Amino acid sequence: MKRQSPALKPWCPFCGQHIGRPVHSDHRKMNEFPKGECACGAVYACDATGHNVGAAMVEALVSACGDNWDFAWELMPEDDYLTGRIENYDEETHQVVEARNLDGRAVRGVLYFVRLHTEPAEIADRARNKADAPTSSSEAMPAPPPRPSGPRRRATKEKVRQLAEQGDIDALVALCLDDKKTLRLLQRFLYSPDEDARGRLAWLIGEVCAKVASRDPGQVSELLHRLFEACSDSAATPWGMIETMGAVIARRPDIFGAFARHLLNFAGQSSTRNQTLYALAEVAEKRSDLIRSMPFYALLPMLNHDDAATRGLVARLLGRIKANEAAMQMLPLTMDESVFVCWDKGEKRLCVVRDEARVAIAAIQSSRDS
Repeated sequence: MKRQSPALKPWCPFCGQHIGRPVHSDHRKMNEFPKGECACGAVYACDATGHNVGAAMVEALVSACGDNWDFAWELMPEDDYLTGRIENYDEETHQVVEARNLDGRAVRGVLYFVRLHTEPAEIADRARNKADAPTSSSEAMPAPPPRPSGPRRRATKEKVRQLAEQGDIDALVALCLDDKKTLRLLQRFLYSPDEDARGRLAWLIGEVCAKVASRDPGQVSELLHRLFEACSDSAATPWGMIETMGAVIARRPDIFGAFARHLLNFAGQSSTRNQTLYALAEVAEKRSDLIRSMPFYALLPMLNHDDAATRGLVARLLGRIKANEAAMQMLPLTMDESVFVCWDKGEKRLCVVRDEARVAIAAIQSSRDS
């Protein structure tokens, strides 16, 4: 008997949070779809049949623009807003049913999501000023390469492995947009005893996901969900997974920043402590406010940990979030000559605890002076 996948509570493809059941507005119009809004600002519409996704897309976009149809049609996809979708949604039970069948009933619903890069007023100002760059993040992301003409390609294990070994990011992005299985295959390659290979692959997946998210953030969100679930499984070894999550979130914190708070749950386990500190530091380099909003004080005792990598990585993290509370505690580490291994853009390098502590203290002092 074939084992069916369990039903899941639907989530936002941008921030990963569970979402509420879409509902009709108080003043319902003809052919209107039930809608909802995520805490991250994304608006979603539900097409229970899966046959009217285009109309649901328009409904979500117009709703995100405050029901201003004229303004909605002036917006440009990717420049002004991102879209995502969750398929196999059952409106009756408010669940995602991967088997596409629930108690003998077909499940074909689609949740279509739209999230504006900024507030509508800011988008309107940018349009009036003819600004070319999106304002969604401090670092503008290049668009994915154009899709080659011809039929869609199928991802195979050998093809994905070859592209990963070559470090061909653009080819992997194009393959992801052709076949969503690509990210699943990349995830499988993390199960390797070769630490160097895992470090390179974690960075590579982060780069690929950054570009894929500009067109299809949903499949990147699904990857993050799978990685979190795998890390939470006590029977599994989370090789490279936490580092990968850190790389993905750090490259697109404007979309996936809400996932960062879940990383902190792995900091207390010896098997994932250093990987978590590294991942949090990567996110903090781009968006320190995401880490500052967490209960990071529990990490301060790790400055006195027996493991050199733990001391060095927590010093790096606290420096990047300008944790003035930890400045005095880091002073003894400025004389710590211990060496530990770390990763920078997929390349392994040796770091010294002393250097990390000095950089961190300098960053904290500069924040005081500014």
